Amino acid sequence: MNIKQIIFPRPNCAELVEKEIELTAPNEVLVRTEVSTISPGTERANIIGDANVAGRNAPDTTFPRSSGYNSAGVVVAVGEAVTSVAPGDRVVVYWGKHRDYNLVPEEQVVKMPDGISFEEGALSFIATFPLAAIRKCRLEIGEPAMVMGLGLLGQLAIRLLRAAGAYPVIGVDPVASRREEAVQGGADYVFDPFAEGFAAEVKRVTGGGAKVCIEVTGVGAGMDGALDCMAKFGRMALLGCTRDKEFNIDYYRKVHCPGITLIGAHTLARPKVESHPGYFTHRDDINAVLQLQLGGRLDFKPMLTEKYAPAECAAVYERIINDRSFPTVAQFDWKK
Repeated sequence: MNIKQIIFPRPNCAELVEKEIELTAPNEVLVRTEVSTISPGTERANIIGDANVAGRNAPDTTFPRSSGYNSAGVVVAVGEAVTSVAPGDRVVVYWGKHRDYNLVPEEQVVKMPDGISFEEGALSFIATFPLAAIRKCRLEIGEPAMVMGLGLLGQLAIRLLRAAGAYPVIGVDPVASRREEAVQGGADYVFDPFAEGFAAEVKRVTGGGAKVCIEVTGVGAGMDGALDCMAKFGRMALLGCTRDKEFNIDYYRKVHCPGITLIGAHTLARPKVESHPGYFTHRDDINAVLQLQLGGRLDFKPMLTEKYAPAECAAVYERIINDRSFPTVAQFDWKK
């Protein structure tokens, strides 16, 4: 069958193209996409050809390439070995692509409960990235927690920290609109990291510094500034830091002496099969996010502000490359 997919044929260029796929493997599931979510930071790195986008793998700057890893839709066909879903089921697809139909192994689909919209479901996998970081920090109820960087992952982290019982929850970003969005999402305090006395203010409102920090800026200066805000024996998850290795940290004074724990929090640094305290599988974390939404502990609906037709992808990605005010949550509507 022919499908439509967004690809990056060369740097700084996005196109909607057609390609052929076929359901052949017994463990495969074919899903008709309703909504796919854009991850601006990762997808910007992909389309510009950032050599560090491959993370711990060998740098890959080859084109064409594709992107998009969280979508939701309806199962239309399954292989003979598939048992967890059936045609007609509403599902989350993770590690899929921006396509009108995703063909993935059974392990990459999670059935959605009634009451969760496709738009909300298409945020559930991305939400597991900060959720895993929070788990690794072993947050205790009532501990002060800070999120450094309030893009998509940072906004999700604010909501998850509040649901997890952190207090106060602090959001940090130089962009005023993002700080306001964090307040709407449950942040108790927000700060501009370039404001005079920023670190002192964080320590004042926390009574000595953040015990937990989710660092999501992806820049060394963000990590450095966050370390100035940490309490003794604090734990910092490096969720977005950093694709650029050319930066310096005074590790002796900012990490070694105060006993700070730095935690690698890439979403692939998790078990594939069996969850255990602090380390959940993708599937278990997706289910946790879905249940928290269903139970009213998480509310992603106010975040769902922008939708685009896939045919608009060239203009959308041009904005992602050049416009730092691109919406926090933007999705492709594959019904358009």
